[in-house]
Amino acid sequence: MSKKQYFLNHLSKIMTFEEGDSSENPWVEGAPQKEKIEVVEYNPEWPSLFIKQKSRIQNALGSVVISINHVGSTAVPGLPAKPVIDIDLIVAHPENEQLYVPLLEELGYQLTIREPSWYQHRMLRLEQPRVNLHIFAPDCPEHIRHILFRDWLVSHPEDKELYQNVKKEALISVDNVQSYNQNKQVVIRDIYNRILEFISK
Repeated sequence: MSKKQYFLNHLSKIMTFEEGDSSENPWVEGAPQKEKIEVVEYNPEWPSLFIKQKSRIQNALGSVVISINHVGSTAVPGLPAKPVIDIDLIVAHPENEQLYVPLLEELGYQLTIREPSWYQHRMLRLEQPRVNLHIFAPDCPEHIRHILFRDWLVSHPEDKELYQNVKKEALISVDNVQSYNQNKQVVIRDIYNRILEFISK
């Protein structure tokens, strides 16, 4: 099956941006302390940092791993980004935390977010280097969107520049990641609309 056919098969789910249960508390051990939000110039070492973490995760989890992907802005060559490596780890059942969380904790990762109502998403955080490790199930729409967005920015410099500009604007008068991300949502959704229109042709 081609990549485009795969995306077409999941198009209706990809186009539905679920929000999860707003009453659900996602923080495993309370919300983390606020950290400085900065967007830095692209660092050519980011891909190698990902490759190293991918190897560590694969070696630790073995057959539990279905796939490990570098996503987010640090996965787009030339794009300024927060200096945080975003990784999507796909496992069969994210709710079975005992199969992967203890092993990842041995690598220094800490389970930070648990969102059963939002694609059974989990996130583990590594401090050095800074990594956000997102756990999703196979064919999860959010993971598919991550891949689509990354690949689109790599191959469409005009939208990469647009996203670069909105990232800088989104930093104005914010002191937390949630507000920063919210400030980018209009442009992100516009880009997704172009991606989905292209796929559905």
